[in-house]
Amino acid sequence: MDIKAKIEEIVKKIKDDPNFMKSFQENPEKAIESASGIDIPDGILDQVVTGVKAKLTADKVGGAVDSIKKMIGK
Repeated sequence: MDIKAKIEEIVKKIKDDPNFMKSFQENPEKAIESASGIDIPDGILDQVVTGVKAKLTADKVGGAVDSIKKMIGK
C-alpha cells in the first residue's frame, strides 16, 4: 500500500466532503477504513491517521502564511 498516496486521497476527501470531515474528526480510524473500503492493518492505519492529521495541519499553516503574504503584498 502506498501510504503517501492514501494520505493524499483521504486529505482530498476531507477537504471536499464536510460530512467526511466530521466523521474523521469523530473517529479517524473508522472514517479512513470506510473511505478506503478495505481493512487496513493497525500499524499502517496509525501511520495514515498521523499523516492525514499532519497534512491537514501543514495545509492550514500554509494557507495562513499565504494569506499573510497577500495582506502585506509579498
